[in-house]
Amino acid sequence: MPGTRKLGRSTDHRTAMLRAMVTFLLENGKIETTVTRAKEVRSLTEKMITIAKENNLHNKRLVLAFVTKEDVVAKLFDEIAPKYADRNGGYTRIAKLGPRRGDAAEMALIELI
Repeated sequence: MPGTRKLGRSTDHRTAMLRAMVTFLLENGKIETTVTRAKEVRSLTEKMITIAKENNLHNKRLVLAFVTKEDVVAKLFDEIAPKYADRNGGYTRIAKLGPRRGDAAEMALIELI
């Protein structure tokens, strides 16, 4: 079930972090983060893309309530969502990169397919 990982943060901090990561992923196409964060970002990003596949005002407002940049929302509705019009989920890929040098946390690269 998505959204059950607490990631060692308070609710407000966790929500802000995930919103920023989803925005950055949609803006740049890929990000490098820990595996657990990547799994949370994957579920939220796929929900945003699924909502954006139907281009109407209600869905734009739903996405704008979560994604922090308006130009990223425009890119999502104009460029990203039409690419996945014939696909039912599986818009992102997580590739494990190995341990991080400082604390040996398992790192991963999450990218849009």
